[in-house]
Amino acid sequence: MPLNMDSQKDTIPTEHFEQREFVKWFRQTFRDVRIFAIANGGARSKATAGRLKAEGVASGVPDLFVPAWRLWIEMKRAKGGSLSPEQKDWIKYLESVGFCCIVGKGAEDAKRQISAFSSTNRENP
Repeated sequence: MPLNMDSQKDTIPTEHFEQREFVKWFRQTFRDVRIFAIANGGARSKATAGRLKAEGVASGVPDLFVPAWRLWIEMKRAKGGSLSPEQKDWIKYLESVGFCCIVGKGAEDAKRQISAFSSTNRENP
């Protein structure tokens, strides 16, 4: 079975696949810690995009948030993904007001960074 179940043609998993696998791992590994996605991406009609923007959706906000750890996570593909100027700006801002941010280049990289983060930054590992 191919790594990327979202597309049979690609050999590099999509960001969606990477994020889905990471969130599954996170919820199994840290059962008492909540993580949630920020639905600020994806294809939308102009009307829907306008409504969401009016409601406060902002371009570049990281993909995931772990409230108990004050941690934002931006997911990228393992190969080929890069931060947009808006994403860089949000990460800089969030870090300036006391949040931690990581950029996971694929699920495995995100898992590695979270494991390191949780062992050094949490009060109750």
